[in-house]
Amino acid sequence: MSDHITEESNFSETKEKEKEKEKQKEQDEAEDEELRKLLLSDVQNLPSTPPSAVESNFAIYFALDFMKPRHDQYVYRHANGLCVIGLAPSHVAFKDEGGITAIDFNVGKSDRSGVKVTGKRKKNAQHFESNTALCKVSTKNDSYIVRCCVKGSLLEVNQQLIKQPELLNASIGKDTLLL
Repeated sequence: MSDHITEESNFSETKEKEKEKEKQKEQDEAEDEELRKLLLSDVQNLPSTPPSAVESNFAIYFALDFMKPRHDQYVYRHANGLCVIGLAPSHVAFKDEGGITAIDFNVGKSDRSGVKVTGKRKKNAQHFESNTALCKVSTKNDSYIVRCCVKGSLLEVNQQLIKQPELLNASIGKDTLLL
């Protein structure tokens, strides 16, 4: 009789273990399927073009009507704290006839284009407040002061824009980088 009870308990233990293994197997399959969905996305849901480096690496902010109406700017902020500042496509300078004709980084008390920072701690960087003038953008009819719009240190300016200011006009809505 005790053999019969032992066999029944062994049989029920075996059934319980089989049920647990089956349950674990179902959980593993569900996790595998979820992981497969994450890793191998549906081709129909993929965008037609991959995101640009700016879209994937920077948070994009806009400073609309900064200090004056229609003086719109953007700030691309990287995770490491680096900010790139430029004119938004809706900036009034792009609306003027002929577009932007000149850029002058000699505003305020110093020439911003002469900034040369060195070392890990970015020695010689100019420190700015959000309302500090960065450059003056000129059009055929008018000129506009572009301001920093964020507190930080100036590390470099886009030197190509000094020689070729028309680059700003050619890339409206794209990556028009001032600093």
